[in-house]
Amino acid sequence: MSIQTALFYLFSVVLLFAAFRVITARNPVHSALYLVLAFFQASTIWMLLKAEFLAIVLVLVYVGAVMVLFLFVVMMLDINLDRLRQGFWRYFPVAALVGALIILEMSAVLMQAFQIGGQTAAAQAAGQAVTPVAHALAQLPNTNALGLVLYTRYLYPLEIAAVILLVAIIAAISLTLRRRKDTKTIQVSEQIKVRREDRVRLVQMKAEGKE
Repeated sequence: MSIQTALFYLFSVVLLFAAFRVITARNPVHSALYLVLAFFQASTIWMLLKAEFLAIVLVLVYVGAVMVLFLFVVMMLDINLDRLRQGFWRYFPVAALVGALIILEMSAVLMQAFQIGGQTAAAQAAGQAVTPVAHALAQLPNTNALGLVLYTRYLYPLEIAAVILLVAIIAAISLTLRRRKDTKTIQVSEQIKVRREDRVRLVQMKAEGKE
């Protein structure tokens, strides 16, 4: 067994343990911390698979931004744990069914990927010719290959997703900028029109004499 294979199994075991503790930990803060650990283990596995761009994005976006915000919200809110545990066994059959479906789907995808990988390895072993384009793509780093695919083959879906995100940002900003009656705002034009005579008045007073 090579070192890379041993590290893969080690990170996978830690990832499975962290994912299991996410759904079994009673404290929401502990669940969030275990989820951070799971994200880190997944990023290391992607690094082993030479998908460094996905690993960096996972750490920066999810661990550095989303999970920090989630931890902040969980720690600031007063969550009633007893109330959350009341409906656990009631929804357990539905959750088990959904989990079983997810496991079956992932197993089918992995089996298909293994079959495709085996066919590719067999074709290479048989000495079939490799096209220059495929050879050039194989030599590119992961980030360059991902950018090449996104901006050529999936250009229109990427632009549609960007437009949808832009519309969502504009909608969120417009919802937060609603005018409220109890909000005190500053009228800049009224401040500019103000004269000194309207704000300051000079008063002359006689000096008080000594008693």
